[in-house]
Amino acid sequence: MSSETGPSKDVSEEHLPSERVSHGAVEPAGDPFADPGLPPHEHRRQDIDERAAKSSERTVALLFVVSMLATIGFIASFVAIPVDRITYIWPMGNISALNFALGMTLGISLFCIGAGAVHWARTLMSDEEHIQERHPIEATPETKAQVLSDFRMGAAESQFGRRKLIRNTMFGALALVPLSGVVLLRDLGPLPEDKLRHTPWEKGKLLINQNTHEPLRAEDVTVGSLTFAVPEGLEHDDPHYMEELAKAALMLVRLEPEDIKDKRELDWSHEGIVAFSKICTHVGCPISLYEQQTHHVLCPCHQSTFDLADGARVIFGPAGHPLPQLRIGVNSEGYLEALDDFKEPVGPSFWERG
Repeated sequence: MSSETGPSKDVSEEHLPSERVSHGAVEPAGDPFADPGLPPHEHRRQDIDERAAKSSERTVALLFVVSMLATIGFIASFVAIPVDRITYIWPMGNISALNFALGMTLGISLFCIGAGAVHWARTLMSDEEHIQERHPIEATPETKAQVLSDFRMGAAESQFGRRKLIRNTMFGALALVPLSGVVLLRDLGPLPEDKLRHTPWEKGKLLINQNTHEPLRAEDVTVGSLTFAVPEGLEHDDPHYMEELAKAALMLVRLEPEDIKDKRELDWSHEGIVAFSKICTHVGCPISLYEQQTHHVLCPCHQSTFDLADGARVIFGPAGHPLPQLRIGVNSEGYLEALDDFKEPVGPSFWERG
């Protein structure tokens, strides 16, 4: 038997780990966990072929243009398609044509902006990897200078200034897509136009007792009583009944003519019967509390108090202005009728600024 202690001759020495002897200890020659580094950088086709780069540029521009067209389609759909139109679309079945059109156009618009940006970054912007060592959180002047330098270099590598077609179409897509949100604001409700400035009252309309639903005569309104009235023709089955009632609700009080302090109030009354809006000018609560000795009416919500003997002016509370008065008279049959609409908007004072 051989007395050699070395490796068997059957094992090739090239497969053995290299070792070195230092002060009698065996140490490995290299670090087995050393950083292998980055693989060699492989250029993309667009980096070496300007025709391929131009093709990518046109693709990105096309996506931005499609986004612009989809945004325009969104706005056109919102304007042109009736909200109640139902259409059959396979395989979803019968769905709202407006919702489908808005969803598709807005989705395409946002998708094309994202796809265009991704394709731009993957094919035209620089894709070289750079190693950056960890550094303290506090930025040094050198770091700030390096950041600015990197920003300028990134701007140059993005070819933002060179690829004018991409830049211009991207600006167009980004400028148009917010219009979708602006158009959606229109769906918050119909514009009030001047509807808040007019009520169903007009010349010749009879005053109908809100409780008995019968036309009111002058003798039906007695001194000290508070009577509520609505305009002739306002029916409960009207789909807009509550909306119109909220503007047209009326309260009638008979005063002694000598107790009326305001000249216009006296001129617009009939034999001391005055008609004022029942809707408080603070937040629109219905007024229903009347004190006959003082001729004051009180809103139960926030205690706004109005003097019906002095033009219904505000004498207490947060209401902004007096209650609007309706000019009334009697027709040939002795029934109370309106001689005009209210001269100012009824209800909360902010409506006047609408």
